[in-house]
Amino acid sequence: MEPLRYQSTTGLVADQIEELVARIWQIVQCRKEQVWPPTVGLYRAVTLTLVYVRQNLNQAAVGDLFGVSQPTVSRVYRGILPLIGEALCLHVPDLEEAIRGRLVLVDGTDVPTGNRAGHEDNYSGKRRRAGLNIQVAADTEGGLLGISTPLCGSMHDRKAFTESGWEDLLVETSFIGDPAYQGTRAITPRKKPKGGELSAADKKNNKTISSLRSAVERCIAHLKNWKILATGYRGRLAELSNIIRIVTALEFYRLGW
Repeated sequence: MEPLRYQSTTGLVADQIEELVARIWQIVQCRKEQVWPPTVGLYRAVTLTLVYVRQNLNQAAVGDLFGVSQPTVSRVYRGILPLIGEALCLHVPDLEEAIRGRLVLVDGTDVPTGNRAGHEDNYSGKRRRAGLNIQVAADTEGGLLGISTPLCGSMHDRKAFTESGWEDLLVETSFIGDPAYQGTRAITPRKKPKGGELSAADKKNNKTISSLRSAVERCIAHLKNWKILATGYRGRLAELSNIIRIVTALEFYRLGW
């Protein structure tokens, strides 16, 4: 099979895939056991895993694309994804360093999971689906700066912002949020007073804030091009936090951090 060369399929350009494969090869040289099926070469195993997390296809469909069985796809994915996380761990910046000297944009989004027995607190009435809540920080150009620890989907963004530790972390940083972040130090749009109207200055200010905030929405859209975070996670819920961490590292790597 010819190597995949189109970025929209794997999320990475060819040079990035080759560099990632080389790093994983260096890591596995220290291991006694091969963690993916020996019938699948390392380059194919890495591209298969990238396609799986980028497109969120079912494993049988990925197997058809690569000419392997569904159980082989499962073995490859479970063996390779943690190695990708190891290979890219240094590409994830420390959030405190990343936000220094910047105007930061903050917004919350969810990673949909479907309803799971015993996890009713993941259901969000606002979004009308179950999932995990993550906070996303971006710069004014829409570049990713950080992603919080996932929390239950029913949690309001204001509480998630505090529970994730970000309220303390951004205490000396100027940041913009939507009205859900009122009550924090965030710069937020002014609400229309009860029974009254916003002044011309307030309307102008709200328009400026909304214009700036569009950058974090673009950032989230790019992050969710890794469709395993966007179109419904089907795997074990206990593993999702780690998958979010690894996909975050992939996005930072894609962006050139």
